[in-house]
Amino acid sequence: MNTVLWIDESATGTQHVFVKEGPEKLQVLFAATLEEAFDSLKANPIDAVLVHLPIGRCSGADVLRQIHDQGCKVPIVIYEPAGAVSRALDLTQRGAFQYVSHPVKPEELCDLLAVAIRHHSGKSNDGKPNVTPQKLSWRDSFVGSSSSMSEVAEIVELVGNRRSTVLITGETGTGKEVAARALHMSSNRSGSRMVAVNCAALPDHLLEAELFGHTKGAFTGAVNARVGLFEQAHRGTIFLDEIGEMPLPLQSKLLRVLQEREIQRIGSSEPVPIDVRVIAASNVSLLDAVANRRFREDLYYRLNVVALRMPALRERPSDIPELVAHFLNKIAEHEPAWRKHVSSQAMDLFLKYSWPGNVRQLEHALESAAALSGARSVLYPGDFDLPTEVRPSEFGSLSSLDVPESGINFEELMTGIERRLLERALAKSGGNKARAASMLRMKRTTLLSKFKSLEVCA
Repeated sequence: MNTVLWIDESATGTQHVFVKEGPEKLQVLFAATLEEAFDSLKANPIDAVLVHLPIGRCSGADVLRQIHDQGCKVPIVIYEPAGAVSRALDLTQRGAFQYVSHPVKPEELCDLLAVAIRHHSGKSNDGKPNVTPQKLSWRDSFVGSSSSMSEVAEIVELVGNRRSTVLITGETGTGKEVAARALHMSSNRSGSRMVAVNCAALPDHLLEAELFGHTKGAFTGAVNARVGLFEQAHRGTIFLDEIGEMPLPLQSKLLRVLQEREIQRIGSSEPVPIDVRVIAASNVSLLDAVANRRFREDLYYRLNVVALRMPALRERPSDIPELVAHFLNKIAEHEPAWRKHVSSQAMDLFLKYSWPGNVRQLEHALESAAALSGARSVLYPGDFDLPTEVRPSEFGSLSSLDVPESGINFEELMTGIERRLLERALAKSGGNKARAASMLRMKRTTLLSKFKSLEVCA
């Protein structure tokens, strides 16, 4: 539980405790004067400070200076319900984490304080430590050593630590969010949050409220004020996925956010300054959307400061073995007793397939095969639900079998044929082992013995 010092002239007594429930619990210590606040700073481990102005005749800058003079190094949020937005830049330059110049509920201020604590302590939204570039290189998030992935990594390395807006393009499943997180991890904002939002997943009226927040009573159902995702990403990164699905009226508001570096909540006329890096992504051509008047041209050029294209999996087949090993290791981390690997025939199948769903399809195919293969440790072509045109035939033409100059693994080939016949007989018999044995002209006990020796999931 984190402890917050709340300086407010209306506080009664010298010390009060208020516990904010939820995934991020806050214990709030109240102080009515700066003297009481300084005593609390000396007596308690404080994680953040909130200053509710006015405090005597002190200005916000005076209060900041006096708190800093006490050796306080935690984030400070200045709350002035009747303040002026023009003071925001000056106070943040003097060391305030954020300046709030309009009335908000205490719960919302607690949310802002939680964001400030995460930023200062390097924790993510779930309270777990963020992975910093020093602990885990952002390059580890990219799997594959092909030239196309090396180009992506080079761009991330060049622009990661810049404030430039990045537009990531690529087909569905190519890893656009992985690239966005690599950009965030490689920046000096890696200790703060990266907030991701899918612009196609929410109705138009809810998307605006999610992005920019709203005041109490701003619309039907707005029973409380809410901090938007842009404010939650303050001093961090916001990732706008499927940006091409954003409605035109909201596009104009986003353009203003990018130009002015401030947002305006629904129901409020007061702008709120923000320090956010924007990364957008689209799996459709935004230039086509511009030509069809579905996307603003000026917003497109504002987003496309740095262009980053994620290659399709069919363009980098040499990365498939590395990806397969990565995903199977990922599965084994959660289920160590079920470690799997793919047969050479299955790998050949993977290299021939076009993977229209890209990396995501490959990952899901491996997860499904690993789950449905039971205790068997090897995954064969029949374990993967891929189109029939890329699968080997049931039996092939036995007369066309030959031994290549490079040689052949006879035991593996014959084992694969046997296993495939047993699996097909079991499937066609509806799981009836006696009937499957009859179809294969063998005793039931022999069938069961082969199931066991060949690791067939029966």
